[in-house]
Amino acid sequence: HLKGTLRGLHYQAAPYEEVKLVRCTRGSIYDVIIDLRENSKTFQQWFGAELSEENGISLYIPEGFAHGFITLQADSEVLYQMDRVYEPAAARGIRWDDSLFDIDWTADVVCISDKDANLEKLAA
Repeated sequence: HLKGTLRGLHYQAAPYEEVKLVRCTRGSIYDVIIDLRENSKTFQQWFGAELSEENGISLYIPEGFAHGFITLQADSEVLYQMDRVYEPAAARGIRWDDSLFDIDWTADVVCISDKDANLEKLAA
């Protein structure tokens, strides 16, 4: 509910990778994805975009990407559409501040779950 709430970075391990379509239906968020596909030209690169009720932009996230977002306004609402049922045993994550990616979240993190705050970093 707070501005500066961060969720992620989450993904599903094989063979349960998900395709997602993400949209912000109230308020605004900065949405981030990271390419985790080892054979990809953009492997370990991240992309971010502002999604808001006002701009109506949706972000398509292919299989093999980690996903997270930070709220830019209080009481923001995010809608996910996924191509498969969530498999809890396949849930994985990367810590939001991993120096391997050096993500610019565009806002200060003021709220994060214990689970997300304690995800592992991939950087050595």
